[in-house]
Amino acid sequence: MSTTTPAARRPKAPDTRGPVRKLLTSFGFQIIAALVLGIAAGLIGRQLGATHDNPTVLSDTLKTIGNSYVTLLRAAVVPLIFTAIVASISNLRRVQNAARLAGQTILWFAITAFIAVSIGIVLGITIQPGAHAGTGLAKGAPPTVGTWWNFLLGLIPQNFLGLGVTTAADPKTGTLTSAVGFNVLQVIVVAAVVGIAALKAGRKAEPFLVFTESLLKVIQRVLWWIIRIAPIGTFGLIGSAVIQYGWDKLTALAWFTGAIYLGLALVLFVVYPILVKTHGLSIKQYFTGVWPAVQLGFVSRSSIGTLPLTERVTERNLGVPRSYASFAVPLGATTKMDGCAAIYPALAAIFVAQFFHIDLSIVQYLLIVIVSVVGSAATAGTTGAIVMLTLTLSTLGLPLEGVGLLLAIDPILDMGRTAVNVAGQALVPTLVAKREGILDLDLYNAPRNGLPFADDAEDEAPESVESPADEAAVGSADAEESASVR
Repeated sequence: MSTTTPAARRPKAPDTRGPVRKLLTSFGFQIIAALVLGIAAGLIGRQLGATHDNPTVLSDTLKTIGNSYVTLLRAAVVPLIFTAIVASISNLRRVQNAARLAGQTILWFAITAFIAVSIGIVLGITIQPGAHAGTGLAKGAPPTVGTWWNFLLGLIPQNFLGLGVTTAADPKTGTLTSAVGFNVLQVIVVAAVVGIAALKAGRKAEPFLVFTESLLKVIQRVLWWIIRIAPIGTFGLIGSAVIQYGWDKLTALAWFTGAIYLGLALVLFVVYPILVKTHGLSIKQYFTGVWPAVQLGFVSRSSIGTLPLTERVTERNLGVPRSYASFAVPLGATTKMDGCAAIYPALAAIFVAQFFHIDLSIVQYLLIVIVSVVGSAATAGTTGAIVMLTLTLSTLGLPLEGVGLLLAIDPILDMGRTAVNVAGQALVPTLVAKREGILDLDLYNAPRNGLPFADDAEDEAPESVESPADEAAVGSADAEESASVR
């Protein structure tokens, strides 16, 4: 297998910022500060009487800020998914033993998903969150029903980009409103087919592939601008969630929420470190390398929205060759969901069964494992895992009304689920690269110097996570490039 010799790294310009300024301009600090301020704003709103049914100026403002940020992320989803998958498949032409790498990647996706779903089942049986749930929970019907038949039909593209128009009536005014949406699964199918066709076309498809890769760079640059304002979106999303859901519903589902986050913590802080250590890699370097993407995944609740950052930390911090990372990470962002498609559906299915006093058989537990490992694509890297949950419940023959029990706290759970998803999407390419002898160990073990990204001046850089003032203070183009997000 061929490897690419890492480009010579230019010396990094000295950081002249003081410790206070460095902390205040840190992207991670800004995210944490936004979380704290958002919770405080939500609690103030609750004290002023704001609820889901009684909105106020503060609650509407927080909701608008949060929804606007999510809308910006979703606007980039379709072009990002299409170009990322086409480019990732086409990039296999640059790697020797591409089929082996692809097979190893998919195998380790399945192995880690199996471990995660097993943890979810064990926690569900031992903690029994459904038996501890409050009796006052509303049993609403799910907004969508996922079945294997509907899932398979959803794979058939209705048009090139899987676009569709839905019309709904306002419950208060009766006014009809139309909205344009898209089926992410269909976008994935179309992109995969186009990518494979371009790969088979050979040299004649080179202009198309070059254009697609250039378009992907442009889309990623736009998405970096959206990512840079993540603290603002975080403030609105967290504040709105506190006002909308309050603590009463969390109390009723406290055992379930605790079980989910315990499972996520076990995967992220126990399973992943064990896998890293058994492959002879530093656990500290893995976490410091992947943490910027984990933070953004927690906030954005979107693996696709976090994709550019996940790919950059995988390449620039963890040392995975770009030719391989550009295939594995986009693939993982659409199919590798240890949080959304493994731990969550397993625990949620057991919760629903316990809540409705239904005993699960060994066969049904095996079905949970199969659905979780095979059906990850149903989550498609977007916010939420309701489709995956309804798919699991329908497969097991459990009441779909159980979805309605969990809708209220889904945004809170989804933050942790997505963070684990993103960590796993960077982990698997790192492990496979190490096993195949193509991991840049010098870059993996490079000191972070208190920055979220390793110092690597190779290739052009997207937007820096530091403030524009910091970029200007660097002084030279080379230093600015080396301080940028990779």
